[in-house]
Amino acid sequence: MTWPNEIRPWHRRIVNRLPRRLHRLILRFEAMIEDRVADFARSLPAGTRVLDAGAGECRYAREFSHCRYVAVDLAVGDADWDYSRLDGVADLARLPFRDGSFGAAINIVVLEHVRDPGAVLEELSRVLAPGARLLLAAPQEWGVHQAPHDYFRYTRSGLQWLLERAGFGDIEIEAGGGFFTLLGRRLLDSILYFQGGWRWLLFLPAAAVCGVSGVLLPMLDFLDPTRNTTLGYVCTARKPELGITPMETIR
Repeated sequence: MTWPNEIRPWHRRIVNRLPRRLHRLILRFEAMIEDRVADFARSLPAGTRVLDAGAGECRYAREFSHCRYVAVDLAVGDADWDYSRLDGVADLARLPFRDGSFGAAINIVVLEHVRDPGAVLEELSRVLAPGARLLLAAPQEWGVHQAPHDYFRYTRSGLQWLLERAGFGDIEIEAGGGFFTLLGRRLLDSILYFQGGWRWLLFLPAAAVCGVSGVLLPMLDFLDPTRNTTLGYVCTARKPELGITPMETIR
């Protein structure tokens, strides 16, 4: 999981030790991503060769235990991450694989960290076999993380355009909550600023007010049907079969 830079290691430990249900209520977008990755993995036949492009610490490897999981990353993100489980260190814009090598690929909250996202998606398209699917997650309203390697944020239209330009079709884009989920997350994040010196006096009141509001506010997302103001998006796309142009497969 990637975290805003202001979230310190002890914050991460506290959040990770919360009961699973509360953890998922606080980190709703991350929970959605985990669910979509698990669903994507279950949909793949046993033995499918899967590329985790930007795998980091390979946290999704267990979901693909029935597949031939291959993890690559440039390994320049969080300084305290353990990259030892990677199968290779590689620039995602220049992948060291043959054309059509993989039956599926995932790219999870990585696209904001690459300098040329178009080139990365074109490379993913190149190494996927015809008919193979891509699962991608990218932020729209997220705090800076893994600085200085944090370059972009994405709208729904921007992701659609990038995927189409890379040759993908059958594109589906799902928002990670709406305005009120985003507002709730910002309130939860605000608790982090009530620490140090005299600010500790306000920490518990801020945690009580912002914590409860942050958990409950997403229940109002029904008021935001377009969900164009969101934490981010999860996308699925397919490399067209041979002889089918991408535009014929876009929904």
